[in-house]
Amino acid sequence: MLADPTSPTSIVPPSGMALYIHVPFCKTKCPYCDFNTYQGIERMMDPYMGAVTQEITQWGRVLEGAAVNSVFFGGGTPSYLNEGSIDRILESARSSFQLKDGAEITIEANPGDLDLLACQRLINAGVNRLSIGVQSLDNELLSLLGRRHDADQAMAALAIARSGGFSNINLDFMYGLPHQTMLQWQDTMQRMVSQHPDHISLYCLTLEEGTPLHRWVETGKLPQADEDLAADMYHYAADLMEQEGYQHYEISNWCLPGSECRHNLCYWLNQPYLGVGPGAHSSLGAYRFWDISSPGTYIASVNDWATKNPQPAIGLTEEVLNSVLPVDHQEHIDEDTFLAETMFLGLRLLEGMDLAEVSARIGIDLGERYRSEIQDLTELGLLEQEGPLLRLTKPAHLIANQVFTRFVG
Repeated sequence: MLADPTSPTSIVPPSGMALYIHVPFCKTKCPYCDFNTYQGIERMMDPYMGAVTQEITQWGRVLEGAAVNSVFFGGGTPSYLNEGSIDRILESARSSFQLKDGAEITIEANPGDLDLLACQRLINAGVNRLSIGVQSLDNELLSLLGRRHDADQAMAALAIARSGGFSNINLDFMYGLPHQTMLQWQDTMQRMVSQHPDHISLYCLTLEEGTPLHRWVETGKLPQADEDLAADMYHYAADLMEQEGYQHYEISNWCLPGSECRHNLCYWLNQPYLGVGPGAHSSLGAYRFWDISSPGTYIASVNDWATKNPQPAIGLTEEVLNSVLPVDHQEHIDEDTFLAETMFLGLRLLEGMDLAEVSARIGIDLGERYRSEIQDLTELGLLEQEGPLLRLTKPAHLIANQVFTRFVG
């Protein structure tokens, strides 16, 4: 049986939760990006700071100062915030929640925002993991993507971050881009692994409707990406990183031993997380919900919430969520949805999911619940089982969504 979702101890168990902080500001917005980010609204930075710290304080009361294992500043461009902003947000988190000793605290950054002093300030604030949005080491592709750095700046940013005290650094790259060739990709990957960053994330370009890049491809200004070439790029990178000692621990993520992203593991293990900031998503107890996207409306709503509910109710029910004014929408997660998500999120981890351990934790035998789906997918060569571990086969890595949909509905 699943635990009572309204019980404070089941909303956030003693093992803790993850905290995501959304920063909606960008100096420039990239043409492929459909995240909830904005350029030209720097005037809202100070009001945003007041609102996001107030939202953290309010949730600390609702969740009775629950334990937090990881904090992730995403965006947008968190490194674009004014000096002292990260310190202030983290101080609010420490005073509102039990931020565990050794908690992983990550900030996303653009290469051009990093200098030695900026890195040292982040370290002093408590940030211990940096995620740098490099995307490519080819200057023509960086220009196409609207990035405001070049390849030399990207490589320099890694060296600066290390000099500034960071010992846990992720680099993001994109493949499957218009006009991108295999030679460009091989050069980028070889230059990247020669620097041995601790963690590497690779993402195939997705043309999101409404973005300039989608429009350029639709109108023929840019060519459609070659899906077969994109697959070859993925396999080339995977083979190269295996040779260099990286562990391929999630479909899109590689790391040196011991450098897995603990915050993202929370998502893949279907564990609780709280998101604050405009458009941030949360999953707590039996509820998934997200904040208002518009930064201005979000700020006003948080201020109203704090004014009208200075001592908000403890626990999470539909009624309580209705009183959380920055929440834009909520949905109740029933048992079928929870179990399906537990399966397909866990299968993103390439070592596999321990069916026995997960089944014991949630009180439902997943092997029995999905016996026919597991059998069918195994016969198709998309899943394999070794003892209690169920995992994707290597050929299934690039068509994982076809596997995951079998557990839904």
